[in-house]
Amino acid sequence: MSQTLADDVAAGAALGLERPAGPSIGPGPARGVELRRVLRFLLRRPGLLASVLIVVLVVLAAFWPGLFTSQDPLHGVPSQNFQGPSGGHWFGTDELGRDLFSRVVHGAQLSLKATLIAVAVAFVVGGLLGLVAGFVGRWVEDVLMRFVDVLLSIPALFLSLALVTALGYGTVKVAVAVGIASVASFARVMRAEVLRVRQSVFVEASRSCGARWYSVLGRHVLPNAMGPVIVLATLDFGTSILAVSSLSFLGYGAPPPAPEWGTLISDGRNYLANAWWLTALPGLAIAATVLATNRIARALDGEWGRQR
Repeated sequence: MSQTLADDVAAGAALGLERPAGPSIGPGPARGVELRRVLRFLLRRPGLLASVLIVVLVVLAAFWPGLFTSQDPLHGVPSQNFQGPSGGHWFGTDELGRDLFSRVVHGAQLSLKATLIAVAVAFVVGGLLGLVAGFVGRWVEDVLMRFVDVLLSIPALFLSLALVTALGYGTVKVAVAVGIASVASFARVMRAEVLRVRQSVFVEASRSCGARWYSVLGRHVLPNAMGPVIVLATLDFGTSILAVSSLSFLGYGAPPPAPEWGTLISDGRNYLANAWWLTALPGLAIAATVLATNRIARALDGEWGRQR
């Protein structure tokens, strides 16, 4: 009898009819387990948690500035000019009596808008160049990558200055110039990942089964090559904030009295002797945002490296 029972169990296992050892987990509990895992991951890394909070606050300030201040960033009271940070004016006031905290909060909208446009331009254009170069190969790859090498040979800030001089002044034009200057790095990373994925076994198996080239590209190559490019986009977010602020500092951004972060620092440099907060506090906002995005990018890069 015991031999018969053992034979039945072995037959059931061969047919895939054995029952799982533990209780099954439905989609609801699985989502709860995943959420708890993410929370534990963040709580064990207080620096990463602080970085996420900073980025969330900057995004909220950019899209809903009324959550943080109700004061008009363009309206000033001349009798209250050059007041230091206090309870009434957290970041003090400028030379026209305008609340600096309100200007920094509303300036996040312009700076973040320009940064998002810059990263999107670099991600789309650079990603397409790298995708075509890595997937097609042959002379197409040679032509595209020589163009990318030319872009890499020019310092990004100099290239942005040349482009914004040709395009003209304004927030959107500054963003496009910064995005084009960052195309080369995205193209190289995408090409390297496409070359790696293109040689994988599952891609060769899909081709041997007669799949069309666009099916292989869309279902196998592109999804598996996007991870490092997304990490690069997160890292480039901080670099783009610095580039956009630098061009605004030089006067290529939105015209006054628009409160762009770079423009705020440029306006306050003339009053460093008696009003240090006009440059220090907007600069601190830029530095905190850049460091926070870089910390998040490093965490994503490490997580992606472990998954690979």
